[in-house]
Amino acid sequence: MEELTIIPTGAALGAEVVGLDLRGPLDAAVQQQLRAAFTAHSVLLCRDQHLSQADQLRISRCFGEPIPHPTNTRDRDPDFPAITILSNIKENGRPVGALGNDEVHWHIDLVFLHMPGSVSVLYCLETPERGGDTWWASGYAAYEALDERTQQQLDGVSALYRHRRPEYNPPELAIHPLVCVHPVSRRKTLYLSPGSAQSVVGLDEAAGSALLHRLGAHLDQPRFSWRHSWRPGDLVIWDNRCTLHRREGFDEQARRLMWRTQMVGPPSAVGGENTSLTPIRKEFSI
Repeated sequence: MEELTIIPTGAALGAEVVGLDLRGPLDAAVQQQLRAAFTAHSVLLCRDQHLSQADQLRISRCFGEPIPHPTNTRDRDPDFPAITILSNIKENGRPVGALGNDEVHWHIDLVFLHMPGSVSVLYCLETPERGGDTWWASGYAAYEALDERTQQQLDGVSALYRHRRPEYNPPELAIHPLVCVHPVSRRKTLYLSPGSAQSVVGLDEAAGSALLHRLGAHLDQPRFSWRHSWRPGDLVIWDNRCTLHRREGFDEQARRLMWRTQMVGPPSAVGGENTSLTPIRKEFSI
């Protein structure tokens, strides 16, 4: 069996997979190595790829079943409905994709849904010379850096999520634990998407807001993150169950074109979602 070459980034997460051509079928042994590297590093980078949409779907299925993105209201390719175009490019005055050129702040994909994002795959076709970089942060490293008292206090505590666009939210808002146990690695991870976390179940508004602010500032430390500068041909696979990510803005006159596939699944192996609104009545040291 040929061993893949995996080069860690040296940061809290992320690794590059070297010498792998993803255009052809991957045998079971290679898929197993990829999944093992993914579990170990949370984010995988494969450079210099030349992929079709069919290739991307096949690669994505190594990590789950891609779904049509729930927020993608644009025309979908009927042959590849599970691929979402991310781009600021306009044709005939109409955007060809989503997200434009603005900064995108720290978040976990689809965390505002009861079944949030599990694995995301992003393939770069065009990218600006400057700007548009992506950061990933490790929920594992962030959780492990918390003091023991805070770790204990967060046990069983959940946050309620709401997307800023009402049409994206389910009728009953999603609630997820602030500490999850990854379903594969079984490691504990700090699970928080700062931009859409609205409140902490069982805490009053002031205490909940203070806790979310404290945890958001904790996650934002550079020691937990890795920054990636894109090149055409880059494919990045990341685990939303133990990471969050953000994107730098870029010049609106520059061109950026990406294909994204999205898988979904429970964020935690133990207990799943906490859908109870019973107050937890815990005291926190903020």
